Amino acid sequence: MGRITIHIHGLPKEQAYDMMLKNYQARLKSRNISVEYHAKKKSIQAYVSDIGKAGKLFLLDEQGMQYTSTEFADLVKGWSISDQDINLAIGPVDGWHDYSNLSDNQISLSKFTLPHELAAVVLTEQIYRATEIIKGTKYHRD
Repeated sequence: MGRITIHIHGLPKEQAYDMMLKNYQARLKSRNISVEYHAKKKSIQAYVSDIGKAGKLFLLDEQGMQYTSTEFADLVKGWSISDQDINLAIGPVDGWHDYSNLSDNQISLSKFTLPHELAAVVLTEQIYRATEIIKGTKYHRD
């Protein structure tokens, strides 16, 4: 069974974002889904190199593929039963400009440009929502 890891470049500066991330992180802990924070001062090359070593890497970018919550839940379900680890990376504040060659592995949360801390909260909530859709709970309403 593959693990899903959400990677965030830098610690949240805003207390509200930090609290929301910790809330969803606690909810996801028992579901084999983790959140890792990487040093803000780490170069983008070192960041991608560190997280891309094991498993498949998906970059969160406004130019990526967009999914509905139920479509995303199908992805998460597939990742959960796969033997390959999945790494979802929220980029540094300036984005992934040097990594456009990974365009097949990009996911967009919105066509809007989001602060990367807010994008981390949205991604973490959507992962949690996906697990609730998979379980068939009433958390998500179509």
